Amino acid sequence: MLFLFSITWGTVSGWWVPACVVLGLLYAWLLYRQPVALNKKIRYLLFAIRALVVTIIALVLLSPLVKSVSYNPQKPLVLVLQDNSQSIKMFSASSAEARASNSSKVSPIGGDSEGAGASAFVNDLANLKKELGSDYDVQEFHFNRDIASGLSKDFNGKQTDISKALHALNDRFVNQNIGAIVLATDGLYNQGSDPQYEAKNFKTSIYTIALGDTVAKRDLLIGNVNYNKTAFLGNDFEVEVLAEAYQAKGETMRLSVTEDGRQVATQNIQVTSNDFHKVVPVKLNADKKGVRKFTINIAPVKNELSTQNNSETIYVDVMDARQKILLLYESPHPDISVIRQAIENNKNYEVKASLLADLATVKPGDYNLVILYQLAANTNSTIQNLIKAKVPVWYITGAQTNLQDFNNEQKLLRISAGRAEMQEVFAQPSAEFTGFTLSDSSRQKITSFPPLLAPYGSYSSTSPGETVLKQRIGNVETTYPLLAFGDDGGQRIGVLTGEGIWRWQLAEFQTYGNHHALEELFGQGVQYLTANSNQQRFIVYPAKHVFDEGEDVILNAELYNDALELINTPDVKIELKSSAGKNYSFLFSRNGQSYQLDAGTLPVGEYTYSAATKNGTKQFSAIGQLTVKPLNLESRQSAANHQLLNAIAKQSGGVMLLPSQINQLAGLIRKNDNIKTVVYEDKHYSDIIDVKWVFALMLGLLSLEWFLRKREGEV
Repeated sequence: MLFLFSITWGTVSGWWVPACVVLGLLYAWLLYRQPVALNKKIRYLLFAIRALVVTIIALVLLSPLVKSVSYNPQKPLVLVLQDNSQSIKMFSASSAEARASNSSKVSPIGGDSEGAGASAFVNDLANLKKELGSDYDVQEFHFNRDIASGLSKDFNGKQTDISKALHALNDRFVNQNIGAIVLATDGLYNQGSDPQYEAKNFKTSIYTIALGDTVAKRDLLIGNVNYNKTAFLGNDFEVEVLAEAYQAKGETMRLSVTEDGRQVATQNIQVTSNDFHKVVPVKLNADKKGVRKFTINIAPVKNELSTQNNSETIYVDVMDARQKILLLYESPHPDISVIRQAIENNKNYEVKASLLADLATVKPGDYNLVILYQLAANTNSTIQNLIKAKVPVWYITGAQTNLQDFNNEQKLLRISAGRAEMQEVFAQPSAEFTGFTLSDSSRQKITSFPPLLAPYGSYSSTSPGETVLKQRIGNVETTYPLLAFGDDGGQRIGVLTGEGIWRWQLAEFQTYGNHHALEELFGQGVQYLTANSNQQRFIVYPAKHVFDEGEDVILNAELYNDALELINTPDVKIELKSSAGKNYSFLFSRNGQSYQLDAGTLPVGEYTYSAATKNGTKQFSAIGQLTVKPLNLESRQSAANHQLLNAIAKQSGGVMLLPSQINQLAGLIRKNDNIKTVVYEDKHYSDIIDVKWVFALMLGLLSLEWFLRKREGEV
């Protein structure tokens, strides 16, 4: 590192320098002009010291700036990024490279072996640091779903997110001298976005090491299962199974569906090609009420690559009838159709939208939930009777809402407004609400949605734990509820304090091409409000029926007293039993007015649960089942994607190599003229009074003058 400094004058004129020198000379002349008993050489030396000290003091009083410049050389960074997912060790030893060497065409195909072959590849990659030597700063990382330091030979990652790994490197080494990136992977990813887009953010060469085999291995698998999560008692319902087969032409694929070990459907599918895909419709019957578990399985064949991807488990909730929802409004508004579409996306719900003026043509008593869009209950005696009958109500406020009537009709939320004005508010998900759970992707989407229009004023709620979405005004997050749910004397109440939901629908479709977040928000809200319509006193339900391996298992519980008021005073115990016979006992935690249990991660398998509690002298129990399924994402693709790796390398000016060509990598990096040491110039300005060595210099000169005078006998 090279360090230089100079003095700049800023707002002070540089012509003061001669004046300071003259002042120093004059002061020294006045002090040493009289004949004294000093040697002539000593007198001249003391004169020079005093003149210099006074000049420096005068300069310090003028407060010039000291400019320091440092030059820091930074060696080029070479970032090595190694794929550590399970798919890397699924390929036969060197098969792809053998085909590449025998091919007449130059084919960008790489291969890796399981066990020793994989370890040898990692060892070759580790040698790059030695081959490049001290002229380069080589840093190594491995990744699957997340990124970590160093190389790894585990190959145990169950998910692969190449884009996230590249993004993490870009964030960590931003504004540093990144010379090259070495990306060793098979090009297969099952999480995140297309890594080509993230690779474009690097202004450097990316060298890809093509692992795996581009020819698919012999494998039968279930690619996807498309089904409705609800069905109605006595009806047939259809499940669509995407059956896939690779390198299995001529085989017969046996597809079966079982329920509790009993086979309920079976089909034989002829595999007609080595790259076979077929959507197979399977018709099932909803002959029993409740949550039913179905296991879909494809019988394995000889020499199959993996059998882990041959089965899937689904749960279907069989209902007696659809929940009927009445949506009332006084005048047309674009929000009406948006709300109706979002709710009816769930086939379990049927929405009747009606003008208040047409209420006489419907039978409100037939409905399980009433949504009042900018309406008050006192506008109609029929609506008042519904509220008295404890039918759940979802209020949506807006510019036409009478806030005084709204405040008088429910106790969940109060809006105090001094004037009839609206303001733009953004949605901010709350972490305190426990009534239901929104997915992380929906929470992120909702945060980015455009603002709704809410009444201007102050808001107060009975409990912060009842708020699903808070209001964010500009960049300021408030405690004001935008969406809240709760229980009011045995009647479930929901309140959305803003209008303009149609903006959310348009924004989500424009950005993501779907309405999943909006549908999930309204679907969960309706499910929460209607959950007590069957008058069950004790309800225990998992956050979802199928959990991924490594995912926390979350269960919720609700207990109602004789007045159908939500309580959580008694303890709730639950026991989970695996299909292997192992028991797990837990005690629910209290959250708000209900219960929640985070059972943590459980081993892969089928589980039944039995929960119990006691309120007074009455005993309550609930049973159910859930599944923790293995993550088979890595085995769903058996052919490496080297086209992706070649595209990433070309667009960045790099090269794609085979694992056997890693020894050429150091030479390619050295020959790249864009990969070189960069010298960073760092300029720093400070007042001279803050520079310590200036005071050390003055103190040293004055001490030297005092010492010489004393030695010569002068005071």
